[in-house]
Amino acid sequence: MIAYSHPVLDQVTPTRREFLATGAILGGATMLSACAPGTEPLANVSASGPCLPKVRASADRAIRQLVGLRPYRPSGFVVRREAIDDKRLVHNYGHGGGGITLGWGSSKLAVDLGLPGHQGPVAVIGAGIMGLTTARLLQEAGQQVTIYTSQLPPETTSNIAGGQWYPSSVFSGSQLTPEFEQQFVAASAYSYYRYQLLVGEHYGVRWMPTYELSNRPINMGQVDRLIANMLPEMQTFEEADNPFGTLHLRRSYNMYIEPARFLRAIQRDILLAGGKITVRHFHDRGEVQALPEKLIFNCTGLGAAELFGDEELIPVRGQLEILLPQPEINYAYTNRRGLYMFPRSDGIVLGGTFERGQFDRTPQPEVSSRIVDGHAAIADAMRCA
Repeated sequence: MIAYSHPVLDQVTPTRREFLATGAILGGATMLSACAPGTEPLANVSASGPCLPKVRASADRAIRQLVGLRPYRPSGFVVRREAIDDKRLVHNYGHGGGGITLGWGSSKLAVDLGLPGHQGPVAVIGAGIMGLTTARLLQEAGQQVTIYTSQLPPETTSNIAGGQWYPSSVFSGSQLTPEFEQQFVAASAYSYYRYQLLVGEHYGVRWMPTYELSNRPINMGQVDRLIANMLPEMQTFEEADNPFGTLHLRRSYNMYIEPARFLRAIQRDILLAGGKITVRHFHDRGEVQALPEKLIFNCTGLGAAELFGDEELIPVRGQLEILLPQPEINYAYTNRRGLYMFPRSDGIVLGGTFERGQFDRTPQPEVSSRIVDGHAAIADAMRCA
């Protein structure tokens, strides 16, 4: 694995990064020069601090609600090879809230584990982020690939992800081992590298400043320390220079991926390169063994619990509110109340929730209200620093 060197909030639910700090979970964009749409960007934040346009968070601007079930394993995601009869099966699943982030890297580990010595066509089960990136990497290695899937984008869990490049809710810190830490860092580093090559409108990848809001001192969490060289230009702001009105503020630059655009583009790449996609649902392990391919990659996410008997794998429910787009919003934020905001071309993404063991995919009106009201309060407290 190549090493890549780069200098990289109180009651609803813990934040994505606060979960990581406690061990449980969870660029190029510029600041705006005035608190109004259509302002010209500045190359740097001024000495008096940034002035940011506000998200117009209100129920009448909501255009849809999304609910996704993250495939979470406290001990971390699985990249493992096993033999079934005369076939080779490679598992690549269980990435929690870090699926989009870790897609390229975890799939690279899986391909490197399964491919040596293999000849002939390859099967990939699943067409979410792991299945598509696995298939694309196999094609880059010269393999003929067929994807078998019960659901295609936009119906996969990956399509519902927010899309921030940050490996959140991936493992429990109390179960972190040196072996998994190495796997986690390697997957993060390769994904960080690959997404940089895809920045632009076609794949829906861009850099953007991300703010962490808090009234308590902000410390480096466990995951922050592991991927510190992948969080460039990290900077703290004094209260007087803080446009959010909180006592503490930290900013770093992250990549953001629009899942619908990215998954659609990768699927197109796979088909143009001669890949095949077959819609099929597998009921048990025996049906997987009956596939004609001798090398099979299991990228089924939550489906691995039933299909391969992984009893550690649990769903973690997350609900998102999507507001009408605001082109002037060119930043993202999180806070210690578990709220986060990402601007995308298809709307303003507001989160969030983190509910373990919940299988219900129905949006809950009371959760919608709590999310929108929480973000409205953040906007109301904002000022020009």
